Amino acid sequence: MGQKLHKLTALQVKTLKAPGLHSDGGGLYLVVDTSGARRWLFVFRWQSKRKEMGLGGLRGTTLAGARDKAAAARASVSAGINPIDARKANAARKAPKTFGESADELLRSIVPGFKNVRHRAQWKRALEHYALPIRGKALQDVETADILRILQPLWQTKQETASRVRGRIERVLDAAKAKGEIASPWENPARWRGHLQTLLSQRTKLARGHHAAMPYADVPTFVAKLRLRDATAAAALDFAILNASRANEALGARWEEFNLDSRVWTIPRERMKNGKPHRVPLSTSAVSIVERQKRTKISDFVFPGQKTDKPLSGMAMEMLLRRMGASEFTQHGFRSSFRDWCGERTNFPRELAEAALSHSVGDETQRAYRRGDALERRRKLMEAWCQFLSKPSAPLTSQPVSPAASTLPSESATRFGRAGK
Repeated sequence: MGQKLHKLTALQVKTLKAPGLHSDGGGLYLVVDTSGARRWLFVFRWQSKRKEMGLGGLRGTTLAGARDKAAAARASVSAGINPIDARKANAARKAPKTFGESADELLRSIVPGFKNVRHRAQWKRALEHYALPIRGKALQDVETADILRILQPLWQTKQETASRVRGRIERVLDAAKAKGEIASPWENPARWRGHLQTLLSQRTKLARGHHAAMPYADVPTFVAKLRLRDATAAAALDFAILNASRANEALGARWEEFNLDSRVWTIPRERMKNGKPHRVPLSTSAVSIVERQKRTKISDFVFPGQKTDKPLSGMAMEMLLRRMGASEFTQHGFRSSFRDWCGERTNFPRELAEAALSHSVGDETQRAYRRGDALERRRKLMEAWCQFLSKPSAPLTSQPVSPAASTLPSESATRFGRAGK
């Protein structure tokens, strides 16, 4: 590096025009490029190799400033520290965290707790695809205008998606604030109430909630058409409808969960929304589906996907509904169809219908005293539902049926006549 320091004067630094390296001593050089641009360079040896470290351009770094930087770099070399590596590490510590970094951290912490694979995918898509325009921005720099640019293209055509994206962005920013990564004063730019609520039109509500449900009187005719199809997706959807199950509960069903002697399917807590195991009394038709699937068993899953170590995808049910001309409905909506049928066509108690749907009924004290799960009483309910689904041509009556009835009337529907094609 040379022993003599401070060889250059301020005047020389200002007037030097000859291209090349002009030494100030101690490894510090003023570099004059052929273009006339001038910059500072610190040259040193590290592990027997020549290294160069830029110290900034002459316009932003004075001679005194360059000497201070060079002195600090020499001290690092003497201490056995590569000054280039030290500067990178220091810059990383000082760099403000971006929205993308914070979003990825949140995903890593919460996604493993999601039971629903589709839910995981929706979170990742919201924060990696829809929020892409702000992923590179520092958390503190994300503004209301940024959020609006993300939401406005979705708001008129995909309000449900836009609402979920907004909520997930809001959570990322709230989590960053809670960890002290955003300085006060600060207000979450993705907040809805009293903020984005005043800038975007009110959401339109779905006529039947979040999941479009088929009128219960039409379900038997739909099921009759469904049973003409020899496909795993058709069997899985039929099974889910018969048991009023959620998609992930039915699609994730494994053989060890079934006791066909006692006609009970026990869904483990990991696939249940409430985190508690749920026993399902299997109706005659539900048992038939399981036995039929068992005859062609190729996987640990009752309804295997294209890869035998994976269950059938929920998308297979959606595509099936489209092919059957029922794309406006959802698999989850059949749970609502079942609940409407229970309330309007039977005398089964409300609590029994809610238990069949694995809903919590009553307050905490009432649930504490309700030890059993009414399995045998629910068996009568599910068998009645099974019989109702098996009679698509029976006339509809206005009188509710008795829980003891072996068959239940239904209405003939013609809207799915094209579905059997």
